[in-house]
Amino acid sequence: AEAGVDAGDVNLTDDALAALIDTYTGESGVRQLEKRLAAIVRKIVLRKVSGLSWPQPVDSADLNGLLGAAPYIRERYEGNDYAGVITGLAWTAAGGCVLYVETSLSPSKGEKLTLTGKLGDVMKESASIALQHVRSHADSLGIASDALTDRAVHIHVPEGAIPKDGPSAGITMATSIVSALTGRRPKPRVAMTGELTLRGKVLPIGGVKEKILAAKRAGITDAILPEANRKDVDEIPDIYLHGLEVHYVSDAAQVFDLALLPTETAD
Repeated sequence: AEAGVDAGDVNLTDDALAALIDTYTGESGVRQLEKRLAAIVRKIVLRKVSGLSWPQPVDSADLNGLLGAAPYIRERYEGNDYAGVITGLAWTAAGGCVLYVETSLSPSKGEKLTLTGKLGDVMKESASIALQHVRSHADSLGIASDALTDRAVHIHVPEGAIPKDGPSAGITMATSIVSALTGRRPKPRVAMTGELTLRGKVLPIGGVKEKILAAKRAGITDAILPEANRKDVDEIPDIYLHGLEVHYVSDAAQVFDLALLPTETAD
């Protein structure tokens, strides 16, 4: 109505709306979506008054011609081909997102921990705690007592230009370290969030609803959350949980069992 066109002149398919939301907006609200829809209407108005044709209805394949290249890439699960690469769930000002934590090992003169990916102080502390927990529980995890002797542990969180911080990546980092040390690959389509103490207790986190939605968007089928966050998940309507199984944990050992394939399956 604001653009002076009849409702029947502009129609979008469900695929077009989904693509518009996934790849042309990047916020927790709908202002950008409103602006993108208005831009589509204006483009169609211009074509109409110019005597040109326009897509009717507008499909996802038509968005590039109407709005230009998509500025965002929809989050996708990247697979479980490599040991040491674990999928986490994080909260941002634009909503939830998936976060990948990578751990690699290399020879070194003495133990060394390197952290990259523009991590804040809280995440750096989480990494140190995760490594110390794994070191102190090496025997029960099937890790040789000297596995970390003269080894450098490098933990990286991709997209290094984006600052990352917050107390919810502890179990993801610990699982990444265990995976790298044992060669056990992560189970397919599993993501997690939760903070870790030195004794292995999993602490509750915030942004549960946003993280659940991020897991759904990325194609995750199993999410690992702290037991203390069960009440937060219970408040989420079932429609948002459909196709996603939530596992609740209170101890790091539970996380490793749920997230990693057995050693004999990991090769």
